[in-house]
Amino acid sequence: MAARVSRRAWWVFAAAGAAYFMAIMHRTALGVAGVDALDRFAIGATALSALSIAQIATYAILQVPSGRLLDKFGPRAVMVAGSLLMAVGQVLMATTESFTWAIVARVLIGAGDAPIFISASRLVAHWFPPRRAPQMVQLTAQIGQAGQLATAIPVAWLLHSQGWSPTFLVLAGMGVVAAVVVCAVRIPGAADADAPPVLALAGSRTTVSRAGVRLGFWTHFTALFSANTVALLWGVPFFITAQGRSVAEASVLLTVLTLSKFVVSPLVGTATARHPLRRSWMVLMFACVTAVAWTLLLLPSTPRPMWQLVLFVMAIAAGGPVSLVGLDFARTFADHNRLGAANGLVNTGGFVSTIVALGLVGAVLQLAAPGGDYDLDAYRLAFAALALPWAVGVIGIIRSRARARADWAADGVRVPPLREVLERRRLRRQGD
Repeated sequence: MAARVSRRAWWVFAAAGAAYFMAIMHRTALGVAGVDALDRFAIGATALSALSIAQIATYAILQVPSGRLLDKFGPRAVMVAGSLLMAVGQVLMATTESFTWAIVARVLIGAGDAPIFISASRLVAHWFPPRRAPQMVQLTAQIGQAGQLATAIPVAWLLHSQGWSPTFLVLAGMGVVAAVVVCAVRIPGAADADAPPVLALAGSRTTVSRAGVRLGFWTHFTALFSANTVALLWGVPFFITAQGRSVAEASVLLTVLTLSKFVVSPLVGTATARHPLRRSWMVLMFACVTAVAWTLLLLPSTPRPMWQLVLFVMAIAAGGPVSLVGLDFARTFADHNRLGAANGLVNTGGFVSTIVALGLVGAVLQLAAPGGDYDLDAYRLAFAALALPWAVGVIGIIRSRARARADWAADGVRVPPLREVLERRRLRRQGD
């Protein structure tokens, strides 16, 4: 019989979800303002990349420190502090026309964003039964994607109807509201020492934790950067200037990307919960789908029809839900009293790869078109460079998976080959 979830657990989850929803709006706002930022700060592609990289690099660098602060002070304190810090960053973004101060603003937003998702994941592990945890983490991500959807539609509309400063001041105010919501709900404080133990597959937790967490890191690294590259910065400029799409059509494509995550997320969560020994196969299958999607987009030398662009964003959208499989590796393999730090380490992966991807695209664009005329051929070269982080991530998954399975084997846990599992199922069906 499934463990009953308390009403308080749902209230805590709702407060954490509200904070994460707002954090995603803060994180993705520049994605719909990229073209406006080029004019406002009088910058080129490399400098525009730097605005996103400043935020994401700060976010990535602070993941492990944020996890340690989370383990020490608890989710409530770090979520309130993070929400307020992002609000300050958006006020600065709204009021400055200096590129230097815009970098400072993005650093503040990245620092405030850093503890939000890992805090929400920690609360899921504390308040919900282990078998429901993968689905609840995916639900948390869906709430965040709703924040990205809000960026793609209302924030984009506000930006183009009211202008730069009012838009970012509204975002700042919503950040303050998120902090108030978290304060209003009584969330446990520091170490949560009375939390139920997380599910372990078997054997010594200390033996498998390092390999398992590394597998989580490379999973997050490989799955997330394609969708982030499109959603956080380069999607709208690419669709408008290289593919000849209107602002409205570019917003539709970002919306499709976000809605696709809603569809894929529960499927990934269910598969993760039902087949914990096959999670890495799901990740590698997604990596292959991503490679095919980019190849079909970049090989032709002419703009693609709208239906193909829709299929492309649908394909890469699965990276968001699939990246969270990495956090499930952390949940199952890390000691509970170090779960915040483990989540922080895993959550660094996708943002390290995003930094690399954003930087590569901006640098190649600048080299391909020094005059700032970023046409389709320039974008084809720039996006082709994403093969580098993709290859590094896939190799990391394969190597860390082998080491994790070797650790399991040393503890007497055997992961049967996939062909053996399929053969057993075939024989069972024949027996029936």
